[in-house]
Amino acid sequence: MKKMSNDVLNVLLVGVGGQGTILAGRVLSRAAISLGGEVKVSDIHGMAQRGGSVVTQVRFGPRVYAPVIAPGTADFLVAFEKLEARRWLPYLKAGGCLIVNDQEMPPLPVLTGAATYPADLVAVMGKLVQNLVVLDALDLARRAGNVKTVNMVLMGALARRLSISREAWEEALAASVPERFLEVNKKAFNLGWEQ
Repeated sequence: MKKMSNDVLNVLLVGVGGQGTILAGRVLSRAAISLGGEVKVSDIHGMAQRGGSVVTQVRFGPRVYAPVIAPGTADFLVAFEKLEARRWLPYLKAGGCLIVNDQEMPPLPVLTGAATYPADLVAVMGKLVQNLVVLDALDLARRAGNVKTVNMVLMGALARRLSISREAWEEALAASVPERFLEVNKKAFNLGWEQ
């Protein structure tokens, strides 16, 4: 078990309904418990079943007083979709890390023709963020054997950048994912870790 620092770490997970954002937050929070401090989690999923935003906020450290991450304080922003990354970018602190899935899931206004999906989002975010990790999590999930494991690909990419032991992540996966889906989720996690 690694020793916890004196700071609270803020991780913001953002996506759209059906991408597994809440499960990813559960895995992260269980892994963070291994550090021995406090962990607080907040989920927001308004209209998630209709493709709306889903946000999971995970804060952990020696003493955590509230579950909500203030704008400009997220150490990590993990975006399951590019537009959600851009929408929540003001929450990332200066020097923070943005991990983004290079995938487009057009919201309803785009689908109905009332709006257009912004072009060059990754290039725009690259100008705003120094620590940017872009990966095709959907392709990696396909390689793992199930497109629904995009969330674990992203958790693997995040895990590699956190000071939580690999063993703690494996235990968190086993505690969070039904046994029949565990192997494919482990494969996805490992593919994300390699990014």
